[in-house]
Amino acid sequence: MRSEKLNVLQFLTLLAIGGTERQVLNLVQGLDTTRFDVEVACLKRWGALLPEMEATGVPITEYKTTSLYNHVAAWNQMKFLRHLRKRKVDIVHTYGFYSNVFALAPARLAGAAAVLASIRDTGEHQTPMQKRIEKLFCRMADCIVTNAEAVRNRLIDEGYDAAKIVVIHNGIELTRYNRKPAELGLHRELGVASTTPLVAVFARLNDLKGVEYFLRAAAGLIQHFKNVRFLIVGDGASRPELERYTKQLGLSEHVVFLGFRLDVPTLLSEVSVSVLPTLSEGLSNSLLEAMAASVPVVATSVGGNPEVVENGVTGLLVPPRDADALGQAIGQLLEQPSLATRFGLAGRERVAKKFALEHMTRATEHLYERLSQRSRRTLEKAAC
Repeated sequence: MRSEKLNVLQFLTLLAIGGTERQVLNLVQGLDTTRFDVEVACLKRWGALLPEMEATGVPITEYKTTSLYNHVAAWNQMKFLRHLRKRKVDIVHTYGFYSNVFALAPARLAGAAAVLASIRDTGEHQTPMQKRIEKLFCRMADCIVTNAEAVRNRLIDEGYDAAKIVVIHNGIELTRYNRKPAELGLHRELGVASTTPLVAVFARLNDLKGVEYFLRAAAGLIQHFKNVRFLIVGDGASRPELERYTKQLGLSEHVVFLGFRLDVPTLLSEVSVSVLPTLSEGLSNSLLEAMAASVPVVATSVGGNPEVVENGVTGLLVPPRDADALGQAIGQLLEQPSLATRFGLAGRERVAKKFALEHMTRATEHLYERLSQRSRRTLEKAAC
């Protein structure tokens, strides 16, 4: 049994607010410090989650790279290779296209005991060329970690080695979402009565999140639920277009764009229904967070969403790109508060059983140790 700690390096693109970045932060905070020494590397030392990562005290090294295909990237890869050898890093774990392409080859050349790549989406945002490039580089990994069976199935369909793919679902720190009386700060911020139902989307605003269908659903719902406020929590490239569309639909008095927020648990304590109208998804943190906060959810039946939401038990699933179905599901929960409460409580129970942070952390620790031990056995056999 290995007595010394394993040196683990987590490599990600940046530290913006996003599902991958939050999960890496959770993992860094949760890994057993008696068994693992952890550091972080990134292509850009930037993002709203950077202060939280810095607060962990782990070293963070930037390899500032704006393109993967020039001499600057090559120079930084050599710098990264030297760092891995100097630090004698045992485990290198990379996340997402840019980090996978940048870091996997240096990690392999440095002789790390185990090299892992993470792919955490169903690939709709990638070009065919990007998919081919990522697949080529991922051949250098000992293991590919996905966060949903839907992602694993996509990779197998694209020709990845199924034996190398491991599914570890996202994990949520339940205590951040403990049920408690709402402080009504959000209602005061919005200037509405404490009894006003709030229906919210929590998402990065891009073309794949389907927020335009949420807006269409809201346009239908205001005919029957005149006092409801619809919230869009998040930011991104699509926000200006979505704000214009909101005005076109005559929803300016009913829809509020709150932008990026770091107080999501507090916001959720006042939300009546959480909606994820996405067109593509790996495994959604926003769904897990809402369910952990006992908020009933409505989501599209894409990607890993059906792995999270048990339709008719913890929430409602609807087809993507179907504003009418989305509106009907939201309306059902607004009309039936007892059903909404039952879904919310069942959702929290499901997260506690299947998606708790401890489950994700322990599964990752076990994987790191298993791959490291396998590598040592291989070296011992080669030396005989």
